[in-house]
Amino acid sequence: MVVMPNTSLELDTRPKMGRGWSNMDLQIDRRAVIGGTHVQDLDLALGGGCFALDNRVPLGITARMSSEVTSRPGWGAFWMAVTGLLFIGVTALVKMMGTRIPAAEAAFLRYVLGLLFLLPFLARILKIRMARSTLMLFGVRGVAHTIGVSLWFYGMARIPIADVTAMNYLSPIYVTLGAALFLGEPLARRRVLAVLAALVGALIILRPGFRETGLGHLAMLGTAIVFGVSYLLAKVLTDRSSPGVVVTMLSLTVAIGLAPLAAMNWVTPTGHDLAILMGVATLATTGHYTMTLAFRAAPLAVTQPVTFLQLVWAVLLGAVFFDEPIDIWVVVGGTLIVAAISFISFREAQLKRQAVTPAVAATKV
Repeated sequence: MVVMPNTSLELDTRPKMGRGWSNMDLQIDRRAVIGGTHVQDLDLALGGGCFALDNRVPLGITARMSSEVTSRPGWGAFWMAVTGLLFIGVTALVKMMGTRIPAAEAAFLRYVLGLLFLLPFLARILKIRMARSTLMLFGVRGVAHTIGVSLWFYGMARIPIADVTAMNYLSPIYVTLGAALFLGEPLARRRVLAVLAALVGALIILRPGFRETGLGHLAMLGTAIVFGVSYLLAKVLTDRSSPGVVVTMLSLTVAIGLAPLAAMNWVTPTGHDLAILMGVATLATTGHYTMTLAFRAAPLAVTQPVTFLQLVWAVLLGAVFFDEPIDIWVVVGGTLIVAAISFISFREAQLKRQAVTPAVAATKV
């Protein structure tokens, strides 16, 4: 038996008939749910072998983890705050680059450069045999994310940073609606009211008829919807493949999907452009890692409200470095959306259900 800190893990190492070990590289349950929240990439080294926790049990291995784990809300809040800073850094770098590089090309270069961080996983993925239905789901998610990333880069270069950040908060709301419509998740009255409150927050931000609503704002609305679809597909795929495979396949499919769009209107990037996009890839990759640390430390009910700090930093960043006026209505609308998301996460924690509503940062580029 192998004992992990703050958890109990029992391994039944009896292989099924006709199957044996494969170089001591065993996949068990990488997406364990502990204390109501997902624990991503929970790996442990044992005797030189790598036991990757995964809900698939191909070698007859069974895993049971207790749900009693010591929550560390302070660390959870800290890592989520760091995540917010990193993603604000992504936003600022894209804003600095401006509109000289077309949105599809900028997104393509960001993902190509991001693949450098995933090179160690590519060899393993090429050896994995996937069902045709799983490959189709990866392809559909790649198409959806390709559209979302292109819209995000387009809108980011054209509207204030605070508007971008506040409108990105809508993705978890769309995930909640999508889970109810397509995954059979219950949508109780309180959750419906929270969703309606979030939509009111979006209307406060946009204020149609009272302020100029440009293509950048419409692009961000589309981005939130498409990223919500991508997250729901990821939720289905993590029941079939390990998170490492899901993340790497996303980068591959998005890079492939963006390639023809980038080629249609290619502008040769300068060294400065490439440096900025490398910074975007680095900050985004690090941000997803620190988000995982936040999920490990505390449940979403604790970390979700901390995402409000991202809006505060966005407002300050826009005002100090980009001379963007502070729009109090954007802050009010964003606050209402964050409050609605936090309430939904809190209710899920109370009901002790597997979390459906993602953290705001989980739907980032």
